[in-house]
Amino acid sequence: MNISNALSLILVVGTLCVFSGCASQTKENSRFPEPEIAAAPVHSPEQASPGGDSTPGLTDEEEGLFKDEWDTTDDQASQEIYKVADPIEPFNRAVFQFNDKLYEWLLRPLSLGYRKVTPQKMRIGVQNFFVNLTAPARMVSCILQGKGQAATAEIGKFIINSTFGILGFMDLFTDYPEMYPDSEDLGQSLAVYGIGDGFYLVLPFLGPSTLRDAVGQVGDAFMDPVTYIDPVETAVAVKGLNTVNRLSFRIEDIDDAKKAAFDPYEAARNFYTQSRRNRIKK
Repeated sequence: MNISNALSLILVVGTLCVFSGCASQTKENSRFPEPEIAAAPVHSPEQASPGGDSTPGLTDEEEGLFKDEWDTTDDQASQEIYKVADPIEPFNRAVFQFNDKLYEWLLRPLSLGYRKVTPQKMRIGVQNFFVNLTAPARMVSCILQGKGQAATAEIGKFIINSTFGILGFMDLFTDYPEMYPDSEDLGQSLAVYGIGDGFYLVLPFLGPSTLRDAVGQVGDAFMDPVTYIDPVETAVAVKGLNTVNRLSFRIEDIDDAKKAAFDPYEAARNFYTQSRRNRIKK
């Protein structure tokens, strides 16, 4: 089975899960702040989620499956805010508002509906699949930064999970923390080679970035197998499934952060630039 057929199959399965209405409801707290807004409080698994549901959230083991490029272990509140030039702020704010309306009017309702009818274990499997799919791109970035051990971990997980883990739906390394290096991308690699941020930039649909990171995202897209799915409508649908699935774990944190931020645009800019700086320094 080639990658295009495999991904098309995943899309069909995900779509059936959304519209079947027979899947059990699983509502959990989100632990993953969206980079487009400020960092949100992290809910413990024992806390009841907003709305009165006392269903536990992700376990510590499951949380490790979702460590992504926006997470940071540094205490940002105790650090001086890292500033990036924002000479096109009016344009950025307009795009930020567009992305926010897209989230409120389309992505949030879709994610809530998807979460309601799709069991948590299945959503974790979908997340595992997409994370596994981009392992080669992370490996290239690790090599460019001279992180040989991290590159070895990425390619090792990719080979094992793609075969014995059923195309990556199962992560067979959850008991081996050494196999989870910090997520790398080409934007970070360019920074390691001395290329500066340029200026802050908010991209339609994609959210906060910088000129350097935007260039890196183009390179990362060329290494993403989903980019090469034909026809293009299927590729867009697969990326949409990935987005909705990821958001289904983050809705409460996004809502909390939006309520807490006096200026959501400024909070998102500060959070993104500080998070990226912390990642690059590692």
